[in-house]
Amino acid sequence: MKVAIIHYWLVNHRGGEKVLDALSALWPEADIYTHVVDPETLSPRLRNRVIRTTFIQKLPFAKRLYKKYLPLMPLALEQLDLSTYDLVVSSESGPAKGVLVGPNALHICYCHSPMRYIWDQYHVYSANAGWITRVAMATLLPVLRAWDFLSAARVDHFIANSGFVAARIEKYYRRQASVIYPPVDVEHFAISPDIGDYYLALGQLVRYKRFDLAVDAFSRMGKRLLVAGTGEEEKKLRSRAGPSVEFLGWQSDAQIRELLAHCKALIFPGEEDFGIVPVEAMASGRPVIAYGRGGALETVVAGKTGLLFHEQTVDSLCAAVAEYERDASSFDPQTIREHAKGFRPEVFAGKIRALVAETWASSDELSDPNA
Repeated sequence: MKVAIIHYWLVNHRGGEKVLDALSALWPEADIYTHVVDPETLSPRLRNRVIRTTFIQKLPFAKRLYKKYLPLMPLALEQLDLSTYDLVVSSESGPAKGVLVGPNALHICYCHSPMRYIWDQYHVYSANAGWITRVAMATLLPVLRAWDFLSAARVDHFIANSGFVAARIEKYYRRQASVIYPPVDVEHFAISPDIGDYYLALGQLVRYKRFDLAVDAFSRMGKRLLVAGTGEEEKKLRSRAGPSVEFLGWQSDAQIRELLAHCKALIFPGEEDFGIVPVEAMASGRPVIAYGRGGALETVVAGKTGLLFHEQTVDSLCAAVAEYERDASSFDPQTIREHAKGFRPEVFAGKIRALVAETWASSDELSDPNA
């Protein structure tokens, strides 16, 4: 069986790229395609693979300005000749699923999220863009939105990374999706007997992750918060932070493991499609205090592995932290870690294999007139 894996872009190593790692391990002989690749960001596994790019790679400053070329990506995808492949797996968050495959090929899309900036987050991105970008978005995105909807019909079966994303796939593409949670390398993390005097906020510092709530809440409470990560919101966040909030910048994997293992709890104030970081915190035996929408509802068990706050406000987060501190001793690190084991890579791999086999068998039955 000849396999191709299509990923939207490879310019960093976050949740989507960890899923790509797992997919490439399932099919070690698969050809990998993407719009843009920065070799310095690749994991060791991907560094040893042949990765083919679309023409977007050759455009000026593509590694940095790849999102500016979004309107060209549908054309770029359709230029890829995938006619000889039996199985095509697209990894979708930016444009990836819109490839053209052969009539007998099976196309499965693992969807991390329908593109936020053209669907549910459009007005948020537009409101925070410059006027030139706003005009460009208003002009070009209706066409891209139509293509994104129509290209969903090219997919034989959708997999969503959470029930939250499956609902959005149904809303925007009118398609049903199976739910298979992303793999989390639970064994990479460990419980520590020593807990520090700080809470932790970890991730890319971008607007929709709502680190502003964490910074404002802990500045008000005067409790120690460590913020690990970089991003476009860092300067604004630093300017509003009180003395109890400390910014650590970029952290290595080893440093992140240490920070997670020793924090009082992870603060997760954004609405995420899934959210790998909370599972990594739980793999370290630490509770998660999360906004109770999106993927957190599927990973955090309230009262057992963490707490959920239900209004995306500073007051609501402060109340959740106070509630946690009143009952912190009731959260058992081993119980929390056991819950995280349900997201191990072996679980992901087994479910992907089973779904591909089942979908392949179903497609064979449909194509066999004697079935």
